[in-house]
Amino acid sequence: MDAVARALAEPRRRAILEVLGDGELTAGAIAANFDVSRPAISQHLRVLHDADLVAVRREGTRRYYELRPESMCELRDWMDGFWTGRLRDLKREVEQERWRDRRKGRRRSSGAATRSAGSSHDRHQG
Repeated sequence: MDAVARALAEPRRRAILEVLGDGELTAGAIAANFDVSRPAISQHLRVLHDADLVAVRREGTRRYYELRPESMCELRDWMDGFWTGRLRDLKREVEQERWRDRRKGRRRSSGAATRSAGSSHDRHQG
């Protein structure tokens, strides 16, 4: 999981993974999407491969790279653990807030109706 997190920490590597989201590409086709040298892209691809985020297939002299999203599962599960509890807490807080707002609204509307009825009655008396 640490290698995946380190690989994903670099914005250009995340961009490479996005490019690979459309399917398998050669290193040259990947590099064509960026304003950096092919050796720089190759270095990024090596880091992504070492983290098991991309698979490499050789065909003659070409290397084809393919996204391996399943390699992010451990990191995703770890992150989900943070969010599951936090989202449950947030949901509970929002529901309590709505409940309090509804109760306040009922009190106001019943109080307003009583006052309104009383003032209407007073006008007819005078």
